Amino acid sequence: MARLKIIGAGHIRTGTDSLRLALNQLGYNTHHMASMMECDRKPEAFVEAYKHPDKPVDWDTLYEGFDAACDCPTTLFVERLANAYPDAKVILIERDSESWYNSMYHTGHQGLLLSVDPVAPEHVKKTLDMSRTLLWDGAIANADRFSDKEAMKKMYEAHNENIKKVIPAERLLVVQLGQFGWKELCDFLDKPVPDVPYPHGNTTAEFQKNFRMVIGRDEEQAQ
Repeated sequence: MARLKIIGAGHIRTGTDSLRLALNQLGYNTHHMASMMECDRKPEAFVEAYKHPDKPVDWDTLYEGFDAACDCPTTLFVERLANAYPDAKVILIERDSESWYNSMYHTGHQGLLLSVDPVAPEHVKKTLDMSRTLLWDGAIANADRFSDKEAMKKMYEAHNENIKKVIPAERLLVVQLGQFGWKELCDFLDKPVPDVPYPHGNTTAEFQKNFRMVIGRDEEQAQ
């Protein structure tokens, strides 16, 4: 059974899809929100783990078939996963909090305020419910709470600082979005640098298009 070797600690909208594509290029199989949308990957179990942090969790089952993970829901469980997989390396991609908030506003926040088509697959509905519960303790899908920009930025910054506090330096790579590519990643993982450009995926426009497709809402309905 594959065990996690790589844990992405950066919150969503910090280059997590690009990291997923890069890790897959290096031979890993990376758990990501995109994989949660493919089929039923037990989103309700992640909610249970979030609501009851003292209860034991069978992480091997939740991440079955994957040896790397980033994005939601992984980013909510970094410390617990790092403890469960003591040999795993942790990657934290940081982004300027103002830029992060603006990106979140136009992607995850607005997306999760949309209603899901009733005929959408059940696992998609459950995964979106998971996101609404986990991300910033529900603030992601709460218009009033998310509108407090300074509070949201502080929550984001606190997450990054906590990662740097609880993860030993020898296991942790901290990089800035836009200043990170194959060299930094491959040096950290002791992998050869691929002879292709570092991937860039899930721009704001791509997120909006893909998200609306997943939930069965066209662009006009999302305006």
